[in-house]
Parts: sequence; C-alpha cells; structure tokens
Amino acid sequence: MLTVAHISDLHFSGEADHRARVEAVLGHISARADGIDALVVTGDITDDGSPAQYEEAAAVLRGVPLPTTLLIPGNHDRRDEFGFGLFGRHTHDMPLNRSAMIAGALFLMCDSTIPGRNDGYLSDDTLAWMDREITAVGQGVPVIVCFHHPPVVLGMPFMDSIRQTGEDRLVRLVEKHPGIVGFLCGHAHTGAVTSFAGRPVCLAPGVSSTLNLSFEGTDIVDASQPPGLAFHQLDGWRLITHFRAVV
Repeated sequence: MLTVAHISDLHFSGEADHRARVEAVLGHISARADGIDALVVTGDITDDGSPAQYEEAAAVLRGVPLPTTLLIPGNHDRRDEFGFGLFGRHTHDMPLNRSAMIAGALFLMCDSTIPGRNDGYLSDDTLAWMDREITAVGQGVPVIVCFHHPPVVLGMPFMDSIRQTGEDRLVRLVEKHPGIVGFLCGHAHTGAVTSFAGRPVCLAPGVSSTLNLSFEGTDIVDASQPPGLAFHQLDGWRLITHFRAVV
C-alpha cells in the first residue's frame, strides 16, 4: 500500500521556535521512514520567501531519510527564490509544476500561487499541463493532485477569502479524468477533510501554527495547538487519511 507523509505551512523564518516545530514533525516522520514512500509538502515553506529562509529549509528537509520529497510553493513563498533555493535553478515567475510516479501512482504538484497575492488560481497553462500528464500515463494509473490553496469553502471566513478560485475549470478536468483519486493541500493551517468534484480533499494540519474556527475563539491563531501532519495511504483507488499531532 502506498503511504505518503503530508505536511504544510512550515513558515521557516529563522526563528528557533518555528524550526523546532518543523524538526519535531520531521523527526516523527523520519523515525517511521521504513513504512513511508514519500514526503509531500504543500506550500508556505518559508514565511516571506527570503533566500536565507530557503537555505534554512533546504538544510532541514535534506535530512529526511525518504526516497522522495515533493514540494510546491504557497502564497508566502516566492517562485524564483523557491526554485533556486530548493531546486537549484532560477524559475523567475513561471509556475513550479512537477510530476512524479511513486509506487504506481502519479503525483501532480501544481502551483496554485499568484505572485504578489494571497489567493490561489490554477493557470490555463497549469491545467493544460495536468491534462497532458494524466493522459500520458493512461487510465489505469491513480492520480493524486497536490496544491497549496483548497478549491472549496471551509467555513473559515478569512481563509475562504483567499482560497483557490476558478475551480469550475478544475471540475471539468476531473470529469475528464476519472483516475484522479483525491487532492492534497494546505494553506488553512487546519487538518480537515472535505470533497470537491466527487473526490476527497485532504488538508494537512499547519506545522507552524493552527488557525481557529469562528466558534473556537476571537484570536486567529490557537497557540496551544501542537504541530501536526497527515499520513495518506492509497489502497487501490481508495484514499485513506490519518492525522497525527506531534507534541
């Protein structure tokens, strides 16, 4: 059974408390590396996209003993600095889309960021790239789509105002490709599961912090919550998600 560890919203900032939270989560994953096929990181690797923050992120992520680590940017990241700091190449403002075959499943790492903005959108070029990648592997391969911004309302007013829009175009892609088994994302700093276009949408908990729901308090951030992660398992065509908190 394919197993991936999924984390999001690391927000490397040069601050020791942020780094300690990331290292605790990665330590939890590394201690169980024999049973995990890959690490998926769905954005906001850094807090403001500075080269020093990517240098810190690269040094920490490099120590994870897994065969594959897949990363995409979030709204706090900067595309060119992200590309150079984590992939070793300048990407300028081009979307950072990547694909990978892992244990018989196709992972599409899709850049939903809009440079200079906090909300998300998949460009026409990105959707066309997704279509080509899925078509190339054929109908017998399960596809897991990953991006930073959820394409659905979550009942979190502020985060809903900066979610992924233009999702009707993504619905049409899903209808064309029944092999898409689910979506992995982050952005909202909350472990959550919902659905989109008849597929599960799984949000990883925030590593750097947890955001309150409207009835949980007046503060945006709940500082009492520990960092967390999700483990996803693919059993044939069925996606299973388990959440863990790391104290």
